[in-house]
Amino acid sequence: MENSGLENFLIIALKPDNMPIGAMLVFIAFWFWVAIVQMVKHDRLIKKGKKDKVYDEMIK
Repeated sequence: MENSGLENFLIIALKPDNMPIGAMLVFIAFWFWVAIVQMVKHDRLIKKGKKDKVYDEMIK
């Protein structure tokens, strides 16, 4: 019987030489999420007319 697409993906992705790539993707996703959260906070400050507070928020 032939492996499904997901099984083939897992066979390849879980090989030891591919694990750093998987870890890198997790780290990139985490830092992307952090950047989006900060962007939303800064956009809210700008909409409230507190554009000068954005820098103060960034250096906390």
